[in-house]
Amino acid sequence: MIQVSIPLVPSADGVLLIPADHVTELLRSLAADWLHSTDSGEMRGDAQTVLDLAGVLDQLADQIDVECIGFASAPRQ
Repeated sequence: MIQVSIPLVPSADGVLLIPADHVTELLRSLAADWLHSTDSGEMRGDAQTVLDLAGVLDQLADQIDVECIGFASAPRQ
């Protein structure tokens, strides 16, 4: 079982934010933990379903990374 510490960053309007790199790390860690649990026999269920779900989490993490890179690379006005 994974344990992850995620910092919360308060915004000016009081909303709590989570840094994107921590979100993507969490998604990838969760996917890897699922795969490890399936491989070791700790998790019961359909291995293909776990593989597919882990792939979705990895793709979501990739999408967040790409969007953040695009945002950070956009010219400032």
